[in-house]
Amino acid sequence: MEDLLAHSVNIQKAQMKMQSGVSSGLDDLSKLLQQAKENIQKDPLRMNESLKTLQTTVRDRYSKDSGKDDSHKSEDTEKIKDKEFYKVQKKFHGSVNKFAKDIERRFTQDLSVISNPEAFAGKEYLLSRALGIHFIRQGQFELCDTFMREAGIDEEDELRLTTELLKKEFQRMYTILRELEESHELTNAIQWARTHHDELSKVGSSLEFDLHRLRFIQLLAQQKPMEALSYSRQYFHPFADKHMTEIQRMMTSMIYYQNLGKSPYADLCSPTLWMDICHEFQKDFCSLLNMSAESPLHASVLVGTTALPVIMKLYKIISSKKTEWSQQDELPVELPLSDDLRFHSVFACPVSKEQATDDNPPMMMPCGHVICRESLTKLSRSSSSRYGRNSMRFKCPYCPSESAPDQAVEVYF
Repeated sequence: MEDLLAHSVNIQKAQMKMQSGVSSGLDDLSKLLQQAKENIQKDPLRMNESLKTLQTTVRDRYSKDSGKDDSHKSEDTEKIKDKEFYKVQKKFHGSVNKFAKDIERRFTQDLSVISNPEAFAGKEYLLSRALGIHFIRQGQFELCDTFMREAGIDEEDELRLTTELLKKEFQRMYTILRELEESHELTNAIQWARTHHDELSKVGSSLEFDLHRLRFIQLLAQQKPMEALSYSRQYFHPFADKHMTEIQRMMTSMIYYQNLGKSPYADLCSPTLWMDICHEFQKDFCSLLNMSAESPLHASVLVGTTALPVIMKLYKIISSKKTEWSQQDELPVELPLSDDLRFHSVFACPVSKEQATDDNPPMMMPCGHVICRESLTKLSRSSSSRYGRNSMRFKCPYCPSESAPDQAVEVYF
C-alpha cells in the first residue's frame, strides 16, 4: 500500500503541474488572440494576413501536426514533443496509467465472496448521515450541501438541521486552525479556550495553558522578554497548581531568550509545537461537541481496509477445508488493529480464554478477581462434591477466597 500511496501523491503533483502548464498555455493563447484583434483593428485590409499568421502560430505552438511536408514532419514532431505544454500532459497520463496497472496487478481477488450485500439494506438514512457529517468534519461544506441536495434530503429533515448547526461550529474551528497553521495567530484560539474554560476543565484539558505557553514562547522568539514576563504574570497564575514545573522552566528559559534554540530549553521552540497545538485544539473542540477527534467514517474505512487481508485469508482457509464459521458477531482470528483504532475495552476470561459477550459477561467475585459467567457457573457446579450436593460455594481460581455465584456482580467496561 505504501507504493500505491506514493503513486497517488505523484499523480497529484503531476496533475497540479499539468494544470499549471495548461493555464500558462491558455494565457499565451489569449495574448495571441488579443494581439491579432489589435492588428485587425489597426489595419482591417490586412485581416486575412493577420488571421493566417495567428493560425500558423497557434498550429506551430499547440498542434503536434504542424501541417508541413512529410520531409520535415518527423523532425518537427520531435521538437514539439520537447515542448513543456505536451511534456506535462504526457507525464500526468503516464502516472495515471501506471497507477491503474498497479491497482489491477495488486487487487486481483474477488472481494464479493466476503462481502454482505444486505449489510446496509434499509439503512440508507444512516449512510447519508455518516457521509454528510463526515463532509462537515472535513471542512467540505459546499460538498455537504451538494450531497444533501442530490441525496434528496428534505430541508426540514433532522439531518439538515444537524449539519447546519455543525457547519457553523466547524467553520469556526477551521477558521482558527487556519490562523494557527498559516500565520501563527493565537488570539482567537485563546479567546475560544477562555470562553470554554469550565468545559475544558471538566474533561481535563490543558489546551488553554498550552496556548498561553505558546504565546509566551512566541514573545521570547521575537526578542521581547519583558512582554513575555508581563504576559506570564497576567495569565499563568490560574494554572500554577497543575503546571508549576512547566512555568518554572519557562521563567528560567528567559535567560537564554537571545539564543533559545541552542539553549538547554531548545525544546520550547520546537517546530512541531504548532502542529501539536492544532491537533490538540481540534481534539478538544470536537470533544466539547461530544464527537471524536477523527471522523467515524474515516475510522470505519481504515479498520475495514486493515482487516480485509486477514478476512480474505481466513475465507481461503475455510473454503479449502470445506468448513463454516457459524459464530455470529465474532471472528475466529484477531484483527491486527493499532491502539488508536480500539475504542472499546475487551475482556477475555482468564479461565476459559474466551472473550466476554453480552450473553457471557464478566463477573467480579468478592475477592476482586473477574471471570466470565459461564466459567463461574462451571466452577460452582464442579465444587459441589467438596462442599456437598446442595452447596454452590467454590474457590477462586486465583486466590484462596471462597464465595457463592450469587455474590458475584457483573462488571461493565
